[in-house]
Amino acid sequence: MYDNIAWNNRLIALVGPRGTGKTTMLLQHIKKTFPDTKKALYVSLDHLWFSRNSLLDLADRFNAHGGTHLFIDEVHRYPNWATEIKNIYDGYPDLHVVFTGSSMLEIYKANVDFSRRAITYELNGLSFREFLQFEDKLPCDALSLNDILKNHRDIAIDITSKIKVLPEFKKYLEYGYYPFYREDLQTYPIRIEQIVNTVLDNDLPAIEAIEYSSIIKIKKLLAIISGLVPFVPNIVELSRDIETNRNSTVKYLYYLNKAGLINNINVQNKGLNAINKPDKIYLDNTNLLYALNGSNVNIGCIRETFFANQLLVEHTVNTAKEGDFTINNKFIFEIGGRNKTFTQIKNIKHSYIAADETEIGFGNKIPLWLFGMLY
Repeated sequence: MYDNIAWNNRLIALVGPRGTGKTTMLLQHIKKTFPDTKKALYVSLDHLWFSRNSLLDLADRFNAHGGTHLFIDEVHRYPNWATEIKNIYDGYPDLHVVFTGSSMLEIYKANVDFSRRAITYELNGLSFREFLQFEDKLPCDALSLNDILKNHRDIAIDITSKIKVLPEFKKYLEYGYYPFYREDLQTYPIRIEQIVNTVLDNDLPAIEAIEYSSIIKIKKLLAIISGLVPFVPNIVELSRDIETNRNSTVKYLYYLNKAGLINNINVQNKGLNAINKPDKIYLDNTNLLYALNGSNVNIGCIRETFFANQLLVEHTVNTAKEGDFTINNKFIFEIGGRNKTFTQIKNIKHSYIAADETEIGFGNKIPLWLFGMLY
């Protein structure tokens, strides 16, 4: 994403789940771009300094001393962030602002109009393609879904001639989604659990008016989900298990989805919002599955979770009446192992199998790992 950002724009919003590298990206950009460190300033709005000082005052003083680029982290931790950033944008035309926030932050639903001002980018965790680059295994441009559907065999032959792809894919599924895995693999699952707690204990209450008692129920809900996914939710039973009503349970599922902890998948033409119950629920990524469940993870669950996670970044993903997923309201996919057959989706137009434990596919049977090359 770094090279795709229009860094010269006066107002840039960078949102995404916690742990995907937003802060690191800001700091790397500053280090790379500003040899004169007086021109750029990085601040995190969860710092104690802001309990007695305003962001607007900081911008005024920074601008007065010749600063040109202000990088603001964790805006969701600052109550009046939207109004003050708008005022900075309007009042200091020579000042460039980049700000980051939680994926729960709905920029265009803020209480001020950012639509004419901010360019928004969403940073996701590493794709399998990015993981291979991060590991210096394979430099490779992102593929389109159309490329994969039409040319998967030639693409797979080319890639597997350069690396043993299946062992790398297995590593990625367990620990390759969040870039900080490189710091310490042994404590990686613990750090993922810490991220989950930070999102629920700090980020969620900062964005939504939610009480501590509700946070406890949301944590219990996530624990239940992590042991059952993928599953079709029974809202009545879930509500009873966490001791709340139906509306609250559906709203909690919506929060968990926005926070990047689960993926709520619905049938076609049914929107994802705080009042619709999802038709199927997955944890957001396979690393979360391993961190929250240890080695007790169903392989079928891993496969479907990976596929949904990688496709959701740039495509429409829905449940399917026959098969596992409908993509872009057109393509039907069944997810399985190397011996998966077309029995469940035979005679269905535009139907495919995404097959795990397969290096090279044939016809409409495509290696599952190839869908990790989409971004």
